[in-house]
Amino acid sequence: MAIPKSIGAIELSSIGVGYQVEDEMLKAGTVQLLLARTICSGKYFIVVGGSVSDVKASVSAGLRIAEEAVIDHLVIPNVHESVFAALGQSVVLSSEQAEALGIVETFSGASIIAAADAAAKAARVIIFRIHVAMALGGKGFCLMTGAVADVRAAVQAASAQARQRGLLVSEVVIPRPSKELFSEYL
Repeated sequence: MAIPKSIGAIELSSIGVGYQVEDEMLKAGTVQLLLARTICSGKYFIVVGGSVSDVKASVSAGLRIAEEAVIDHLVIPNVHESVFAALGQSVVLSSEQAEALGIVETFSGASIIAAADAAAKAARVIIFRIHVAMALGGKGFCLMTGAVADVRAAVQAASAQARQRGLLVSEVVIPRPSKELFSEYL
């Protein structure tokens, strides 16, 4: 399947309602299920991709039946294509690509996807990991690398996105990180 143009996510406080919402989302539009699972602290997280109209229809349908179980949600109409590989944890870096390290941490899974998209669009960085809420108490983080100035600009854009949503935990730029910090991704 081609890389989707749009991404949508719903984060829910109920696992049972999560399955119901996932089913409704998949029936409401021709979307690709990118992620659907339980996450820390007893929540359920669903991410879909597809055309802008299908993703909007899918998320709208999910929100209609989710009611008070919604913690966070998003639709990004023209998502940066690097978000998909980083979300799928399939980015492998070469040692030459491991430059400055940027980290942005948020209080929700949906907000870290929005932050990573903002970072990728703001500067020439490689978003190499988007980690959503597993073993994190429901938080999310993204990792990026590139030239120091680009990483600073990307972290600033990502942090602004998360701060606007009221969900920023931390923003860090390490100009000359130890190569060991990248060992899991090389």
